[in-house]
Amino acid sequence: MSVLAITAASAAVVAAAPLAYRAVRKHQRAADARIDTPRGVVESRYLKVGGVEQWLQIRGEDRDNPVLLVVHGGPGSPYSVFTPVLREWERHFTVVQWDRRGAGKTLRRNGFNPDEMDFDLMVRDGIEVAEHLREYFGQERIVLMAGSMGTIVGVPMVRQRPDLFCAYVGTDFYVNMVENERQGRLDTIARLREAGNKRGVAALEKLDADPRTWDVKQWGVRMQWSMGTDPTTGNAALTRLFKLLLTKPDYSLADVQAWLKGFNKTRDTMFDQFMQWDARALGTSFQVPFYLFQGARDVVTLTDPAVEYFAEVQAPQKELVLIEGASHFAAFSQPAQFLDALRTVRC
Repeated sequence: MSVLAITAASAAVVAAAPLAYRAVRKHQRAADARIDTPRGVVESRYLKVGGVEQWLQIRGEDRDNPVLLVVHGGPGSPYSVFTPVLREWERHFTVVQWDRRGAGKTLRRNGFNPDEMDFDLMVRDGIEVAEHLREYFGQERIVLMAGSMGTIVGVPMVRQRPDLFCAYVGTDFYVNMVENERQGRLDTIARLREAGNKRGVAALEKLDADPRTWDVKQWGVRMQWSMGTDPTTGNAALTRLFKLLLTKPDYSLADVQAWLKGFNKTRDTMFDQFMQWDARALGTSFQVPFYLFQGARDVVTLTDPAVEYFAEVQAPQKELVLIEGASHFAAFSQPAQFLDALRTVRC
C-alpha cells in the first residue's frame, strides 16, 4: 500500500470520526472488551526484549487456557487494533499481541532505529517473548500464530525453537515474495481488464514484469490496485483497520500517529529484506504441528501458492482450512470461522 493511500485512508477516517465521536466509541469498546472472570488476565505492559522495551497486550478469560502469541504483519502493523473483533477468541485462548521493533507502542517508547529493522533480530526477539510467556503462564509450550509478513518472523521462530511451541498457525501466508508479486500483478491486471478499468491496467503495465526491479513505491502500486479490486472484501478490511485504530480504548492520538509512522517506515526500511523472502529456502519440515488457515481467495498473499506449499510440508500433524468469504486478513474479516479452525489446535 502506498504512502499516499495510507495517508488518504487515515485522513478519511479522522474526517469521519471527530473527537467527540471517538471518545464515545472508545468508551463503548472498553466496555465491550471488559474481562472480569475470576481467572481472567488483562495486561498491557512493556517487556525488556533484546535490550529494548517492547509492548505486550495480554488478554484472556482464563489464564489456564492455551497461550496464543500473535506475530503481526505489515511488517509494522500491530494486530492489537483488531482486539474488538477477537473478543470471542479470548474465551478459549490467552491472546498475546506483541508490537515489534519499529511498530506501534514499541516505536513510541523507543523511537525508530533503522539499524534495528532486521528480520533475524526480530526472530530472536520473538523467541525471547515466547520464553517469557511460557514461564509466566507456567505452560510447557504455546501456540504461535503468524500473519502476512509475520510469516517471515514466525516460520524461523518455530523452526529454530520447536521446544517452545505446541503448534504453528499460519495465515495470509507468504511463500515466495518475488513469485507472489509477479502473479499478483498479473491476476490484478486480469481483474482490471474484466472491469474495463483502463487506468488501473495502465498503472500496473508500467511495472516491470520482474518484481525484483521494483522499488517500494512500485510495490505499493501493486498493493493498492490488488486490494482495491479484491472481489471478496475490496478495501473493507483496510477501512475497518483504521476505524479500529482510531477508537482503540488505550490509544491516544499520539499512539495512533506512532502506529501509522511505524506502518510506513518499517515497510520502506525493510522492503529489500522482505522482497527476498522464500519460505522454501528454510525447508518444509517442521517438528511441531503445522496449521494453515488461509483466506479462500486471498489476492495479497495468494492462496494457491500457500496451498501448494502446505502440500510439501512435513510435520507431526498438519491441517489446511480455507476460510470462505475471506481474502487477506482472513482472521479479522471472518473471526468466527477462524476461531472454529483455531479450536482444533491442541497443546
